[in-house]
Formats: sequence, structure tokens, C-alpha cells
Amino acid sequence: MGLNNSHIMPTYNRADLRFVRGDGAWLETDTGEKYLDFGSGIAVNTLGHAHPKLTAALTAQSEKLWHVSNLYEIPEQEKLATQLCDASFADLVFFNNSGAEAAEVMIKAMRKFHAVNGAPEKVTLIGFDGAFHGRTLAALAAAGNQAYLDGFGPAPQGFVQCAELSLAAVEKLIDDTTAGILIEPVQGEGGVRDVGTEFLRGLRSLCDKHGILLGLDEVQCGIGRTGKLFAHEWADITPDIMAIAKGIGGGFPLGAVLARQAVGAVMQPGSHGSTYGGNPLGCAVGSAVLDAVLADGFLAHVDQMAIYFRQDLARLLDDYGDIFEDLRGRGLMVGLKCKPQNQQLVAALRDEKFLSVGAGDNVLRLLPPLNVTQGEIDLAISALEAACEKLRAQNGGGK
Repeated sequence: MGLNNSHIMPTYNRADLRFVRGDGAWLETDTGEKYLDFGSGIAVNTLGHAHPKLTAALTAQSEKLWHVSNLYEIPEQEKLATQLCDASFADLVFFNNSGAEAAEVMIKAMRKFHAVNGAPEKVTLIGFDGAFHGRTLAALAAAGNQAYLDGFGPAPQGFVQCAELSLAAVEKLIDDTTAGILIEPVQGEGGVRDVGTEFLRGLRSLCDKHGILLGLDEVQCGIGRTGKLFAHEWADITPDIMAIAKGIGGGFPLGAVLARQAVGAVMQPGSHGSTYGGNPLGCAVGSAVLDAVLADGFLAHVDQMAIYFRQDLARLLDDYGDIFEDLRGRGLMVGLKCKPQNQQLVAALRDEKFLSVGAGDNVLRLLPPLNVTQGEIDLAISALEAACEKLRAQNGGGK
């Protein structure tokens, strides 16, 4: 069935590409064309496509048990929760299916914490311009992007956004109703903006000073994407609660909320639930992803490839100053702020059989699998150069 008479709701502007198989950093279409994938399903395919360890984990679990619901204990869930807590600040984990769901749980738990501790008036969460926490109504209200909220009726209340990454500006927003601060250490959708280690440390201090909670959204920047298991580790801080998804499933729908004991324990039976969350299939894959990312040398490889990639990208900025104006992000979460409309770059790169992702603030996102090779990065740079040359020619040539 063609695109014009599809039975799928028209919520996406889809490229006219149909991928049928993948291998590592490569995707193949139904016509046999191969594309180098530096979008990774929007930072999802941590180990690329059809990684043998993930395939083996999913296959083995699928032959035993798919789903039982959270009415019963799930050994695979206990195993993955233990792995996550052993590798992080967390004491407790709640599993769900996506980043938006994880953001919802984080919002609820941050408010519930204060209600349980005798301050039910503390419900307001402070977010930041450019944030993105998912497409549910509360997640959209937390980010405050009006374009995403238009047409959906009254937005949930209890959210304010700080217009700048300024500690003084954040502190002015704190009042008797404030429950906590919600932030992505590296904004993804908002333009691959690294908020900086000093700012994160300052937020931790503000939360301690005012008796409020620090909630981190590491849905896109977590699970090794920045060269640490979690991006906040660069700042040497500890959040109170954190949402993850995307990379933890390596392509299987999986999200989670990690929390300190005092915060996670307020979510008692009946306070939240998820039919599919933490099912044996998802947790088996998540455990295999975590095994790979925490294996000796893996995060060092991410750092090495990030340094190599960014050095070439810095040269690209010098050579194509008429097309790019800024290099952003951290690790293998890379953004190039564009001068032409960023979707022109996305389209031009597709013509070079190279996949990338647009982002806010006219940024081109590059999100290779974390096991990307130096040779694949060389091919990416060649594709970027070719696309830039074509755009330059279309726009009249010259720097």
C-alpha cells in the first residue's frame, strides 16, 4: 500500500525508505541499498543492528517466556534492576516501556515524595527551555514547548521553565510550592546542548539548599552515549531520581526510573503500574546491553571514537563555515548547528546513503552506535563532505 492511502495515522513525515535488515552500523532497504546509520533509531541502537549478543538474549528468552505481568515476580527484572543499581547511584528501579513513561513516573514520584513527607503543597517542577521529556501531556507540560501542546486542551499544571542555564535564574523560580528540578544533562531534541558539569553541580547544591529533588532525564544521553554510563557522572553528582530508556533496550522497547531509596520507596502498591513494563523479553535484552556497555574497554572505545570523530568534525567546521557554525554535545552524542535549514542536510546526507537526525535550534544530530569503528567514522566524514559540497553548489558556491 502506498504512502497516500496508508491506514497509518499521518503523525510522521517519513522518508521514502523501507529498511528490511541491519548489521551493525548498516541498514539495507527492500531494494538492496545500504545506508550507514548514524541516527541509531534516535539514540536507541546502542550496539547497532542485529548484534549477536542481543539477538541471542532475545531468542533464548523468547523460547522460555514472553510475558506474565507484574502480578508476579519476574527474575529477569530482578537481575536487570540489580545490575542498574550496582552500576549507579540508585537503590530502586521501576520498569516501563519508553522514555515518556519514565518521565511520567519521575514526575509522579518527585511530587509523591513531598506529599508523603508532609509537604503536599510542593508540586511544582522547574524545567528548562529547549527540554524534551516525551509526548505524553505531563511530559510535554514539563518541557513547556507550546507547539507540541497546541490543540490538546488544557495542559497539566505545576510546571515552570527557566529560560536560561543560569543558577541565579533557577533560584528565583524556587518557592514554597517547588518539588524539584528536572533536566537533561545533554539536551537531545532541543539541539544537542550540553548543560555543563558546573551547572549540574550548581543544581545539586540548590536542591540540597532548598530541600527539593533533582530529577535527571537521561533517556537519550544515558547508557554510555557520552562516554560514561550516565552523563551526570562527568559532573560527579548524584541525582535523586532519573529516567532512562532508548539505549538500555538496544532496540527493544524498554524504559526505567532509577531512584534513591527515600524517593523510590514512596511509590507503594497502587501508586503506579505498567502492564508490559519489565517483561522478561525486555529485561533479558536490557541485561545483555548493560553487560556489553560495562565490559572492560567498551566506554574507553566510546571516548576514543568520540575524540576521533570530533577532531574531523572540527576540521569540517573550518572547511564549511558557510554550512556549519557550531559543534555540540558530548561523547558520541553529536550536534552540528547548521546555517542552511537542517533538514536540507538530512536530505542531502540521505542522498549519500547516510542517515542522520534533525534536532531543535537548527541542529543536525549524529548518533552512531557506540561500537562504531574508525573506518565507519571516516565514511561518515566523507558523506558529510559530499553533502556539504552539493549544498554549497546549490547555494551558489564559495565559503
